[in-house]
Amino acid sequence: MGKNSVAKKELLQDRDKALEVYSAKHRKSNKPALLTKSEKKKLGIGKDQGKAILRYARISSRKVKIVLDLIKGKNIDEAYAILRYTPKAASDILFKLLKSAEANATNNNGLNRDDLYVAEAFANQGPTLKRIMPRARGRAYRIRKRTSHITLVVKERN
Repeated sequence: MGKNSVAKKELLQDRDKALEVYSAKHRKSNKPALLTKSEKKKLGIGKDQGKAILRYARISSRKVKIVLDLIKGKNIDEAYAILRYTPKAASDILFKLLKSAEANATNNNGLNRDDLYVAEAFANQGPTLKRIMPRARGRAYRIRKRTSHITLVVKERN
């Protein structure tokens, strides 16, 4: 509990000043100020979007990115239709994730469902599970079972 926590408490007292500081980039790293979850909630940061994150999905991030590129920037109904009729393994996973992001936007943040669109969608590589497949003459080949972390953000179109 040093200077940093005292500075954050001062940020919460003056909301406009705090939002200005949060939106300003740091000189060296070009990253916004780090705030805790409770501080973001008090400031109202993230109330204009619905977000859903799936971690450790048992599918390669390369395969997921192909389908994510199809739905980026689309209205939510159009994104559902694309996911429904895309013959990829990732489309079922993303369909559920999109439903979750929509529910978070409408129930938690009170956004209008008809105005929602997929604002951000990305998949990062998760940890790789390493397995061994026995081969001829006592050899063993390595099998890499890749995982991914998938994030979907829906926002209201103005």
